Amino acid sequence: MARRGRLSNVKYAHHISELVGGTPLVQLSSVTGGLTATILAKVEYLNPGGSVKDRIALKMIEAAEASGALRPGGTIVEPTSGNTGVGLALVAQRKGYRCVFVCPDKVSQDKRDVLRAYGAEVVVTPTAVPPDHPDSYYSVSDRLVLEIDGAWKPNQYANPNGPASHYESTGPEIWADTDGRVTHLVAGVGTGGTITGTGRYLHDASAARSEADGGRVVVIGADPAGSVYSGGDGRPYLVEGVGEDFWPTAYDPTVPDEIIAVSDADSFAMTRRLAREEGLLVGGSCGMAVEAALRYARRLQDTDPEAAARAVIVVILPDGGRGYLSKIFNDSWMRSYGFLAADEGATVADVLKTKTGALPDLVHTHPNETVRDAIEILHEYGVSQMPVVGAEPPVKIGEVAGAVSERALLDAVFAGDAALSDRVDRHMSPALPLIGMGEGVQAARAALQQADALMVVDDGAPVGVLTRHDLLGFLAR
Repeated sequence: MARRGRLSNVKYAHHISELVGGTPLVQLSSVTGGLTATILAKVEYLNPGGSVKDRIALKMIEAAEASGALRPGGTIVEPTSGNTGVGLALVAQRKGYRCVFVCPDKVSQDKRDVLRAYGAEVVVTPTAVPPDHPDSYYSVSDRLVLEIDGAWKPNQYANPNGPASHYESTGPEIWADTDGRVTHLVAGVGTGGTITGTGRYLHDASAARSEADGGRVVVIGADPAGSVYSGGDGRPYLVEGVGEDFWPTAYDPTVPDEIIAVSDADSFAMTRRLAREEGLLVGGSCGMAVEAALRYARRLQDTDPEAAARAVIVVILPDGGRGYLSKIFNDSWMRSYGFLAADEGATVADVLKTKTGALPDLVHTHPNETVRDAIEILHEYGVSQMPVVGAEPPVKIGEVAGAVSERALLDAVFAGDAALSDRVDRHMSPALPLIGMGEGVQAARAALQQADALMVVDDGAPVGVLTRHDLLGFLAR
């Protein structure tokens, strides 16, 4: 806190950015039922910008100023899912920099609006493209840096000051607040800076500790199922701000002792439990990290009960849940992705079970197939509409590029607007509206009044297509 002039006895900060760090530990007591380990959550949403990313923003900007990479009146350009942008915007606001942030379209509207509220400009790019695609949020940010005079890209994915900020602040805070008794650290892995810097500090601080005192701190990474860190191929997932489809240089893979993969469904279920049972309104990556911590604690208790009873497990909760009210905490959104079932009555799953014919899991075509190929697939399986996807099933929701219908394709061919040899992606429509496998028949009926077909989703993955004809057939039975 600062003191000056006639207010010498009044404690206050010159700017909100001076309040970064010093977040508390809170013991989890409800979701940990049956576990003997002490599990403590480091509540990073109590940073002024609402997330752990405030820490790296301050460090990266100050280092760029010192090196001359960022000069007065400059522009900060960064690809960000929201939290890093808020941290950068807070610091930039005080120092007079313009901010332009590039977000993938899976980032909630709430989070984009928050960035704009802090005065930043937001550019939205598609999620379902590879990192080297010209429309990826990495490529778009690189292009903007070249186009904007005086632009500087922090590049949190490669900036060493990201991990350094956690080595200097997050790690020492955990060590001090646990009186050096922390035995395990659990953190989500996104750009890799949090787990690299914090884990490295705790490894160093505990290196000389005897086994009786807890030994060397064990560092566990939590990762979305599909991310490369846990052995996935980078295919899309819904949890935001963690996981990657490439290896950032800010991440040191030698720091984590283990990586635990957690599905979207399990991450979101735990996120909602944390709000209901622990009073912690947090984001989806927090639920993922806690789920990983609980799994590790259960395994430790099964294999070494004495070690489990002595364990002090700190799990980092990187952000708050207010940016996810329209998604994870919205029952309608959760049902549309198949994460929640209807309260009672017949469901979409029941309708799909009554469909006749030998259907594969998901009738589909690919963007590079021809119109002729698509029409033949539609005829072969006796369906009128199908999704256009960028991978083979099981498909992730982010891999759905669009949809095609038999009627639209035939009309285009006979009108001369399409050739049978054209690629499908030249003539596809937007992706079909979503409906969850567990939603009720009445919800399906209402949705089909606005659309001819719906994409059926179970635990975030497309599993089929539901049409008006399918619903009528079910009701007739």
